[in-house]
Amino acid sequence: MSAIKRRIYRVNPELFREIIMFSAWGFALALASFLFLWIGKLLDDLLGTSPKFMLGLFSLAIIGCFVELYQGTLKILKKISR
Repeated sequence: MSAIKRRIYRVNPELFREIIMFSAWGFALALASFLFLWIGKLLDDLLGTSPKFMLGLFSLAIIGCFVELYQGTLKILKKISR
């Protein structure tokens, strides 16, 4: 009979903490988009413009959150590859 060898992988606990932080990005994306949407609506009502500020700020919030998410992902991938 042959012995079964198992590989033991040591995982950095800080990596788990960063992955758990990614789960909060869904909440942050929703909160930022609604907040910027509301501020844009207030600006549009105040200035009498069509939904230009509302859509612009909403887009800014979505793009900003995805850029931060992408940068965080790159940081984690660099740590994994070491």
